[in-house]
Amino acid sequence: MFFSTFIGLFFLLTPFFVLSSFLALTQGYTSAQRRRLALEVALGTMAVGITLFLLGNHIFALFGINLHSFRMGTGILLMLSAINLVQGGSTAPLKGIDREAISIVPLAIPITVGPATVGYLLVLSSEQTAPAEAALTLGAFALAACAVGTLLFISSWIERVLGRSGITILSKITGLILSALAAQMFMQGFTQFL
Repeated sequence: MFFSTFIGLFFLLTPFFVLSSFLALTQGYTSAQRRRLALEVALGTMAVGITLFLLGNHIFALFGINLHSFRMGTGILLMLSAINLVQGGSTAPLKGIDREAISIVPLAIPITVGPATVGYLLVLSSEQTAPAEAALTLGAFALAACAVGTLLFISSWIERVLGRSGITILSKITGLILSALAAQMFMQGFTQFL
């Protein structure tokens, strides 16, 4: 159960799209600067994801949102993210950002933890009421964030070995996996909504 949760969360974080974006945004950085930034992105992603997971039930209660409707909406967002990845979403450097402070915005949020990830974490937090299940999911998310951080940490090496085209292919494969996850989430919400 832990491993399957970890794998799902790892691909939910779109690691190869994040890697492409990271490489595009850190052009001209030294390897040491990239490694420091990778650590900051991993910690920021972990903090944001865990906070969202812990506040999920309160957010639903505050806005009076039905879990099944939210699950369907999240499925649609995930599918749009998957389509964007398969079609080769843009990873060009963003204009008007402070290149010294890109670890949290835009790298941790919204590139790594985007709207679809936020929705998925909120749904997970509402589904898992047992403390043991919640702890397992939090551990799996922390490990997934660390795995993405590790990819970013060795990004210079990955770029040399795979090249940009290899990373793009991996990003498209991530999109295919996300599309299956999106379809499953939407259908689960739809059948329970009926």
